[in-house]
Amino acid sequence: MPPTGTTIRIRVRMSARPIDEPHRASSQLELLFDLTFVVAVAAVTARLAHDIAGGHGLAALVPFLQVFFAIWWAWMNFTWFASSYDTDDVAYRLLTMVQMAGVLILAAGVPAAFSHSDYGIITLGYVIMRIGLVAQWLRAGLEDPAGRRTALRYAAGISLVTAGWALRYLLAELGLLPSFRGLLVLLCLDVLELAVPRWAERARPTAWHPHHIAERYGLFTIILLGESVLAASRGVEGALEAGQIRGTFVVIAGCGLVLLFALWWLYFLIEAGEGLSDRRHRSYLWGYGHYGIFAALAALGAGLEVAVEQSGHAVAASPQALGYAVAIPAGVYLALLWAVHALVAAEPVIHPAAVLGCVAAVLLLPLAAPRIGVAAVVAAITGICVLLVAVTITIAAAGTRRQGPRLSTSGES
Repeated sequence: MPPTGTTIRIRVRMSARPIDEPHRASSQLELLFDLTFVVAVAAVTARLAHDIAGGHGLAALVPFLQVFFAIWWAWMNFTWFASSYDTDDVAYRLLTMVQMAGVLILAAGVPAAFSHSDYGIITLGYVIMRIGLVAQWLRAGLEDPAGRRTALRYAAGISLVTAGWALRYLLAELGLLPSFRGLLVLLCLDVLELAVPRWAERARPTAWHPHHIAERYGLFTIILLGESVLAASRGVEGALEAGQIRGTFVVIAGCGLVLLFALWWLYFLIEAGEGLSDRRHRSYLWGYGHYGIFAALAALGAGLEVAVEQSGHAVAASPQALGYAVAIPAGVYLALLWAVHALVAAEPVIHPAAVLGCVAAVLLLPLAAPRIGVAAVVAAITGICVLLVAVTITIAAAGTRRQGPRLSTSGES
């Protein structure tokens, strides 16, 4: 036995953790695991920004979504498994390290995927991540009799789909998958990935902790917001190196920070843990919906990076394209955020009409970019998001004031 006060756990029998475990929070290992995804997201954001600046943003969209799906899905699989079966013993830590190594290898393959459509290194990293995850599920099936069928289903499903990814890469290298067929196979494999949890948990649902899951998703949102700050800072460096700092530089840089702050505020308007606890059957839609939210934040970082950079020197992308590089991610984020909030909230937190109006206005603004400039478009998008925050807070405050007298007069306050 280790000395009292240490955190060394040689071996702990893997079994389902209680779904109502008090004070459940992210472990130090989970936070370390997240750092590898900081590297991966930074790599994919930097490549997207490079292609946007070069006027190839639309062509980079499919590689970006594909690579980001691999990043997001690997993070999500680890997160939900850890919520149910985290033992934090030696074997668990070592298998987590294997998955971390896979993430870093995947990140190293991002430039080749964007530049030459070469997914070899990314596929290798993804396979390594899945090997670590399958080993975890096999261990859970061996040591937790109650959840054995579910665990073995997960292990089998993940293994088969991972073999599918490896086969897809091999066929592409042999020239047997033209671009259209390759995209079709990609979409089919993505659908199968999403279907594995639903199929596996028909045997018996896993015992994930709602507040722990909500915290993990909130932390990853903050990581992506931080990546957007990092991307914008790269744009600042590029503008400073050009030595042609203008007023538009200050406007875009300042508005970018305010915009990210407003998006952070909107995300954390509700505590999702309570909603997930009461509506566990909606966890799939809630969790899967975050793919769009996370991808939008990563893409927004790339758009802000190029918007800031172009204020110091010319880029190949047109003002309208740069405006849409910020507007589309912001609009997607707002729409999907409302949707995932509605899934777990007892009452709508953000009024749907307000969201619809803001999304429409944000997506129309880039049309005016050739006349008013990129800085004005970014400033207007920021103003719309800030207005949405203000309206939401005002409506919530008014509702609280109306509720107060009713509670006090009924004796239930």
